[in-house]
Amino acid sequence: MSSSSFQSSEQYELDCQHLHNYLSGNGAINYQRLVEMFVYRNSHEFKFICQTYSALYGQNVLHVVSNIQRNNPFARAAYLRMIERRERDAEIVRNSLFGNGSSVNLNTLIEIACSRPSSELQCIKQAYRSRYNSDLEQDVTTKINSGFKEILMAVLKSCRNYSGKVDMSMAMCDAKTLYEAVESGRSVDQKTIISLLSQRNSGQVKAILLSYKQLYGNEFSKSMKQSKCGQFGKELRIVIRCIQNPERFFAKQLRMKNADAREILIRIVITRSEIDIKDINRAFATKTGSSLENLVRREFNNNKDKTNDIVAGILVGLVNRN
Repeated sequence: MSSSSFQSSEQYELDCQHLHNYLSGNGAINYQRLVEMFVYRNSHEFKFICQTYSALYGQNVLHVVSNIQRNNPFARAAYLRMIERRERDAEIVRNSLFGNGSSVNLNTLIEIACSRPSSELQCIKQAYRSRYNSDLEQDVTTKINSGFKEILMAVLKSCRNYSGKVDMSMAMCDAKTLYEAVESGRSVDQKTIISLLSQRNSGQVKAILLSYKQLYGNEFSKSMKQSKCGQFGKELRIVIRCIQNPERFFAKQLRMKNADAREILIRIVITRSEIDIKDINRAFATKTGSSLENLVRREFNNNKDKTNDIVAGILVGLVNRN
């Protein structure tokens, strides 16, 4: 074993020891070390940490933190950081559909379906099938009764057409098709819009929306504000905004005051930490005049609870990480 491999193995064992001390309540807990571990480790390293934890303590650490995550914000943050990305998103989608009885958490479902690239969304669907022995598209059809059903189904189907390339000529043609679907008649041609969305991957949809603005001087979402667009236009605008400007969608989620504010804050900071958290921070600051760091401090401001301090340290570290 090389010296670097030995050092890495030793480092993972030390990480596991600190984590085990916290989870078991036995041994000295180095809170700063826990914070640094969950801020600076990457997905590849977390795989080794999980394997090392199992070898050392005979437990699946993901199962351990999963069992207490509902009542422990640190366990929730640790779970979301350590679990594989596609598995994590599949679980978030599942909970948005079935985790709250008969009601569906549409905002969370839109968040995953519309902010992930088509390549990732395809992987999420595969993980969902493997994990729950169920088809995501079928479950969406079963659980959603609102007009969002057709729109979200189109987005979910679109990832079947994934390609790494963006065709700008096609995007221009599609932008003209969208314009005609909205402007040419007394009512909106919903079928054409849904059909187009279902046949284009996320990258191509972004190109279409860019082409639309170049051709007609305004955002497609603004065109959907016309009275004839009705409820369909309102629902489509929400989805389009998430596809086109996910940072604004997430910033709005973070501004909402509800019982799930902490969960939303933990989830968004962690799932977007290596993607666009700085853009989200800027969008949040533009609307509120405050930063995500300040929001974290307010939500987890409890000097008597060391767990809150750990969570605040992790989230602030991820927001400010270069």
